This record gives sequence, C-alpha cells and structure tokens, in this order.
Amino acid sequence: MSLAEIFALAIKISIFAIVFSIGMSVRPGDFSGVLRSPGRLARSLLAMIVVMPLVAVMLVLAFDLPSPVGVMLVALALAPLPPILPGKQTKAGGDAAYAVRLLAAMGLVAIITIPLELELIQLTFGMRVGAPPGLVARLVATSILAPLVAGALIARLAPGLASRLRPLFSKIGGWLLLTAMALILVTQWRAMFELIGDGTLLAMAIFVVCGLIVGHLLGGPEPDDRTVLAIATASRHPGIALAIAHINYPEEKHLAAAVLIFLLTNAALTAPYVFWRKRVGRAEA
Repeated sequence: MSLAEIFALAIKISIFAIVFSIGMSVRPGDFSGVLRSPGRLARSLLAMIVVMPLVAVMLVLAFDLPSPVGVMLVALALAPLPPILPGKQTKAGGDAAYAVRLLAAMGLVAIITIPLELELIQLTFGMRVGAPPGLVARLVATSILAPLVAGALIARLAPGLASRLRPLFSKIGGWLLLTAMALILVTQWRAMFELIGDGTLLAMAIFVVCGLIVGHLLGGPEPDDRTVLAIATASRHPGIALAIAHINYPEEKHLAAAVLIFLLTNAALTAPYVFWRKRVGRAEA
C-alpha cells in the first residue's frame, strides 16, 4: 500500500465516523425535506456540479498546472460535500437541516454526475481524467450515504444510544482527520512547497473564493441558505477527490500534498466569510 493510499484510508475512516455522528443527529423529515424545496435544490446543483467544475477546468488551463495537480483540482470540484460542513455551516449561522439535506442530496447526485462529468471533461478538453462508475458509487456510498443512513436509523430506533454515541464518534473522526493531516504535513512538506511554487496554491485559492461567491449569490433570498451554500460550494470531499486522482496517477507521490494544500487554503479563506456571516447574523437578531 502506497503512502497516498494510507492517507486516503485514514481520511475515509475519519469521514465515516464523522458522517455517522451527523446521521445520529438527523431529525425525522430532514432527508425528505430537500424534495420540498426544488428551487433551492436546483440552485445548489447549479453551483456545485455545473459552475465549479467549469471553474476548475478553466483554472487548470489558465495556470498550466502539472497534470496530477490539475486532475486533483478537477476531482475536488466534482467530489461531493465533506461531512464536516454541517457543523461548520451551523456555526456560521446557516440552517442545520438544510446543511444535512444538502450533504445527503449531493451524495446521491455525485454517484451519477462524477463519472459523467469526468468523461465529458476528458472528451472536451483532452485531460487525462476518469473513474469507473462502480468505484465512484462505492466511494460515495461507503463514505457518505451508508454512515448517514445508519446513524439516522440508530437515532430513530434508539435515541438514547444515539445521544451517547454521537459525541464519541464525532471526536474519534475529528481527531483521526487531524492526525492524518498532520502526518501528511510532516511527510509531504517538501512536496507542498514545490507545488506552491508552480501556481497550485493560487489556483486553489481562486477556486475557494469563486465557490464562496457563487454559492452566496445562488443561495436565494434567505440569508441562512446563502451561508450554507457558499461554504458548501467552496468545499469538497478530500477522500473521494484523492481516490479519483490516484486512479489516474497511481505513481504520483504529491497527491496527498495537493489535498492538504486545498484543505488549508479552504480553511484560511472561508474563516473570514464565516466570521462575516456570524457578525451579520448577530446584527440581524
């Protein structure tokens, strides 16, 4: 097992635990609620699976990024939401129910859209990208849909048990994710500096800022919805993106470094937005 595969496995396990804990906080009607707001769902899909993949491809072409980094950026644009978002969006003043619905909806949609968009990008722009549909479905199902549904079932059938397990799995997943990121930083810091110098950092920063702007503008009239969609559009699932990039460049050793650059860039650039939305929320209260 390569170093990139070890990091990807650690991230997958941590994300499974986090999503499982989120599932145990789901209330009846949270999943079906997304169908009751078709306009909000349409805007979310437009922002995340249409606009942002186009932004990623344009950045790859404009910056002439190394092929593995370019594939990583495209994979990030196509990957569904990371499971840490509902908590982050709620802290920024977003609607918790909408955040969970968006996580589930994007997970379902990603099973279909990731293979189709990878094929379209490959045919249109000649980029070396692709992933077997079955593998994509398995990645999304095991990292998002299965733990989310399992957690929701426990919350429904044994609410007392769910209330005890939820903080435990949340802490386990959070600490494991931080540990994986720290290991990547320790072992890949030289690679990270190499990538920063070739335009990778700037391209990813532009991607995050564009995501915040696009999501905020397409969030609709409700301030809470704009907050949720802005943070969601700027963020992506690192485990699935890393797996897609590794399929295309199994020999590339800098993929984990590229993922960490994105995560750190995303954290640094979304922090001011979160602070602003909190401030606006307090002013409106």
